[in-house]
Amino acid sequence: MDDGELVDVGDVTLFVRQLGERRPGKPSLLVFHGGPDVGHSYLLPGFEPLARDHHVVLFDFRGCGRSSRGLPEEALQPEYVVEDAHRLIDVLGLGQVDLLGFSTGGRAAMQFVAEHPGQVRRLVLASTSAYTAADNEPYLQHWEEYQRRQRAEDAQHGALRNSTVFVWDLDLAPAYLNLLEGLDEGDWSWEAYVAGRMHPWLTVDPEEALRAWGKPILILHGDKDMGFPVQLARRLHAALPTSELATIDDAAHMCHFEKPEVWSQRIRTFLNATGLEERSAAG
Repeated sequence: MDDGELVDVGDVTLFVRQLGERRPGKPSLLVFHGGPDVGHSYLLPGFEPLARDHHVVLFDFRGCGRSSRGLPEEALQPEYVVEDAHRLIDVLGLGQVDLLGFSTGGRAAMQFVAEHPGQVRRLVLASTSAYTAADNEPYLQHWEEYQRRQRAEDAQHGALRNSTVFVWDLDLAPAYLNLLEGLDEGDWSWEAYVAGRMHPWLTVDPEEALRAWGKPILILHGDKDMGFPVQLARRLHAALPTSELATIDDAAHMCHFEKPEVWSQRIRTFLNATGLEERSAAG
């Protein structure tokens, strides 16, 4: 596996890991991680299988993992994720890419598509939502299993790090928690979000922006996701004519960790399919 490198994109340095080989005629897949409290390494279990036949580029957001740290709060605003990614594509010479956004990174990916529509061929929205936290609540309030697990998490005062909420199979929760133990904490401050000092990840209406973009979208979701309930994935799919929805049975928010082969195969099938952009070019 690639041990990664530091890439200068202007005012910050990004830690970048490339998996697999570049393949002629097949765009690289650029990945936006979630959080944004840690870097991208927790996503590796889902992308290592995909890298057998795809070139995958993962990077740590500024202020996360091994990218530039110690930045002032103003320099950590979400819009810099979009700008850094745009520069990274140019520095690495990737050309047009396929783009995947996981969890919070999915919101950044939607913003990227709105700002740089020609730079993305296909979009994967994984374990994420186009909607607000308030839209989650009706589904979570009446979900007994979620409430039970959340009470258990609260009783441990953060020690479980959502391992019993983000992973459906509780036998895998210790392994997921162990995966998190090796990750560096980031500079991003949840206190700043709560206080309203951080800018929104999305400044556009996501449904309108993605409809206007008009290219293929895969909405990839665990059917037991307790971070962004699957009902919201279905809602977005219904709103986007160019989207397809793939749900993974008996998997939660970290479905890439619970079922990496299934998860990566869903992505592989989508990226390899002949879709709208190919038919337009042929016609």
